[in-house]
Amino acid sequence: MPEGLSDLRQIAAQIADRVEQVAGHSFAAAQARRIGGGCINTAVHLSDGTHSYFVKLNRAELRPMFEAEADGLAELARSGTLRVPRPLCIGVAGGQAYLVMEYIELGSRPERGGAQAGRLLAAMHATTRATFGWLRDNTIGSTPQRNTPDPDWARFWAERRLGPQLDLAARNGYGSTLQRSGDALLAHLPTLLGHAPAASLLHGDLWGGNMAFACSGEAVVFDPAVYFGDREADLAMTELFGGFGGDFYAAYREAWPLDTGYATRRDLYNLYHVLNHLNLFGGGYLIQAQDIMARILAQVR
Repeated sequence: MPEGLSDLRQIAAQIADRVEQVAGHSFAAAQARRIGGGCINTAVHLSDGTHSYFVKLNRAELRPMFEAEADGLAELARSGTLRVPRPLCIGVAGGQAYLVMEYIELGSRPERGGAQAGRLLAAMHATTRATFGWLRDNTIGSTPQRNTPDPDWARFWAERRLGPQLDLAARNGYGSTLQRSGDALLAHLPTLLGHAPAASLLHGDLWGGNMAFACSGEAVVFDPAVYFGDREADLAMTELFGGFGGDFYAAYREAWPLDTGYATRRDLYNLYHVLNHLNLFGGGYLIQAQDIMARILAQVR
């Protein structure tokens, strides 16, 4: 059990008291069951047999990360498209920051579920703003993600996304070859990202593990890294690790066709996530990052 979680029952009791205050009903949390699958946070299912909640736990100093996640879930919910778990409350108990959310019982992917998800994602992306970025910074995994608004997409991607990941990689010891390729890539960004996208509402971390289907059949997304950006950045990440299916992409493209040049931009957008994985999990992603850079640079040299 991670440090700080030696007495999960005591932590759960403190969280249950707060849930009772916020939710307006009695809640004793007789069951506190850890759920596997997360690599950044510890996940817990709290239940009293009548009401259930999903709880994320991490170090107390990471409470701002949970505050940003809750704001991101609320932003996605306001779009009225893909379902998200409703955030309930945030706090610190037993030295652990926590985020309490609606518990959604997940089921199998329904027939035409991929098509439903594709259409709803396109509808979510139709929620737009005048500038790229967001009202607050957040995290991608546990890495800080700066969202200071900017009307210029190529500059935003250089200064808020690729540049910070390359700087972090340099501090982590991933040296000269990666940095030289990164500098060359940044110099070409205005050309590579020159298709004038709308500033769409993005999930921001849309890999297959962050989308599922409720038992009711609704498509559900969670663990967001929300900001407003090129919609293709979300689509690109769905292709990075797979799992979404042809019906998903066909429905999305029918609702909102992609611009010419998406394949190159897909690599650029996924490079951000590959660099983040390199910085979070180590050198196994170095070759993948270098290969992506080489493939993109071969098109502009």
